[in-house]
Amino acid sequence: MYAIIDIETTGGQPAQDKITEIAIFIHDGQKIVDQYNTLINPQRPIPYFISNLTGITDEMVRDAPKFYEVAKEIVEFTEGKVFVAHNVRFDYSFIKKEFADLGYTFQRKTLCTVRLSRSLIPGLPSYSLGKLCKSIDIDLKQRHRAIGDAEATAVLFDKLLKINRPMVDGNMNMAADHTTQVLKEEIKTSLLPPAIRREQVDALPMVPGVYYFHNEAGEVIYVGKSINIKKRIIQHFNIDYKSRKSLDFKNSIADITYEVMGNELVALLFESAEIKRMKPQYNRQQRRSVFNTGIFVYEDGNGYKRLSFGSVNKAANVSLTPIIALSNQFKAKGFLYHKVGKYNLCQKLCDLYKTNGACFDYQVHQCNGACIGQESPEEYNKRVDAAIESFTFEHNSFVIIGKGREPGEKSVVVVEQGTYLGFGFVDETFAAHSFEDMKSVIKRYNDNKDIQQIIRGHMRSKHKDKVIVFD
Repeated sequence: MYAIIDIETTGGQPAQDKITEIAIFIHDGQKIVDQYNTLINPQRPIPYFISNLTGITDEMVRDAPKFYEVAKEIVEFTEGKVFVAHNVRFDYSFIKKEFADLGYTFQRKTLCTVRLSRSLIPGLPSYSLGKLCKSIDIDLKQRHRAIGDAEATAVLFDKLLKINRPMVDGNMNMAADHTTQVLKEEIKTSLLPPAIRREQVDALPMVPGVYYFHNEAGEVIYVGKSINIKKRIIQHFNIDYKSRKSLDFKNSIADITYEVMGNELVALLFESAEIKRMKPQYNRQQRRSVFNTGIFVYEDGNGYKRLSFGSVNKAANVSLTPIIALSNQFKAKGFLYHKVGKYNLCQKLCDLYKTNGACFDYQVHQCNGACIGQESPEEYNKRVDAAIESFTFEHNSFVIIGKGREPGEKSVVVVEQGTYLGFGFVDETFAAHSFEDMKSVIKRYNDNKDIQQIIRGHMRSKHKDKVIVFD
């Protein structure tokens, strides 16, 4: 039994928007046997552009039942049935959220008619509901109303069940069995993007690397990394998407490729380089620096070395280079507070206490008085230098030797005079006699603050890589 469902909402975000209409058609595998539909009072204004799209106005839903008043009917209509919809994750996510707000866990097997259509009617120019109905002569009435779209989806579903039933080797039962098998497979894979096949996901490796999502034109729209490519990609597809935009992202994935990297450090370095090189549509945040707040050092007019934090992009306009970059100002501030405590620095001279006089720590006898000139610049600056050394590279030139992509191979990451040069792979029997030998086996990549932060983070972690110092 199948419950074919469509909803209209106040917007595209299940976390904050509400349902304004629901329609359900019950199909027994042979024909439509029942139906249910109702407007729903969302208990909030419907945006003008939504009313303009759907025709549903505040006045129309004013006396309509609220969701909790029809929840029992929805449960009864869908219980024991497969939840079917066109782009099923959108409708299913909204209904799950409405029930979750009532303290009820709504869970059904799901089936997406976009995926089913691609399996049974391959090669169509578009699988959007409107264009698909036009392609196979389904009369779509009341577009963008739940009752109209659900009815069209129900007719589509009925056609799909019958469209793939030519006799197999003269045997009608074999044809029916084939359709049943397609249905079962699509129910299992309803969480996958419409164009992605189960066997593609099954063939993914469970190793560290970088993966690419491509659209139908073959363009890379997203780059990611993981220590387990297959597991991470399955996580992408299994989550409930919280907005129409994120659902559009999932539905636009038409192919998956990957590069095995051997270990997490190299995967992180390669992912960062690829995102900056390709600028994929759905990596907007990472296309820019993900470490956009800098810690800076400068010397004031009295000879004191001062630490401060602020936007890396603004600093670039005044020729300041951060000595370390962090993801946001909150983390940068916490980082500085930690260094102030550990190295007995002055809050005022670290941009953490705004005052014309002494800092707060001086008043409680935890600052030596650099803020009011009681401690000499020479003595104070020694501790600033020690603090700075603690979050820059311990060595200027070094090589990190890590796990390779296959047995008998090693990865090589090279940093020279604090600058990242790149990485490569060598046979584990490779014998380097000099720093130049190490540099000769790598592919060159650009250095930037994101890369510096990745390497610093790795060096501070409990890694098992071999580090060779060439200072």
